[in-house]
This record gives sequence, C-alpha cells and structure tokens, in this order.
Amino acid sequence: MAQPLGAQPAVRQTPLSTDERVRAEANFVPLVAEHLTSSGRFRVSADTPEMVEVFQAVARKVGERLQRPVVSYANGRYIVITFAENAPQAIHSA
Repeated sequence: MAQPLGAQPAVRQTPLSTDERVRAEANFVPLVAEHLTSSGRFRVSADTPEMVEVFQAVARKVGERLQRPVVSYANGRYIVITFAENAPQAIHSA
C-alpha cells in the first residue's frame, strides 16, 4: 500500500540485545556519575519503557559507585537522575 504524499514512515525500534544493554549501562555509568558530581543532575531522552529501564539501572549503579543515594524519575519523554537530597519531595524511586 502506498503512503499518502508527505507522510513519514513509522519508525520501529528494535529491542536492545542483552549484550547491547550491558554495554549501554556500562558506558553510561561513568558519564552519569560525572554529570551528577559536577552539576547534581543528569537528564536524557528516554521515550520508551526499555530506555527508562536502562537508565534506572544506570542510576542504581551510579549510586553504588558514588556511595550516595541516587533517584531517577521519568515522564514518558525524559528521565532525570539526581542525588536523593536534590530530588523533589514527591519522588521516591530509583
């Protein structure tokens, strides 16, 4: 079936393989840790449940690495990772 003139094809995202997910988490941990120590906050686009899960795992690992409580919260477009004491009061997840 032909697409209407000017219509954009639907973008399909393939799930990350186990290896890709492990590498993504490992590579993002130092970056997020650096941003947290320098600015207290890290924000990134995370518009799929899979990417939210990846960055929540990153947040847990960063907390372990820095030995400080770290929280993350997502709104469907972005995920923000910050130190627990910098987070809004209503947020209590990692």
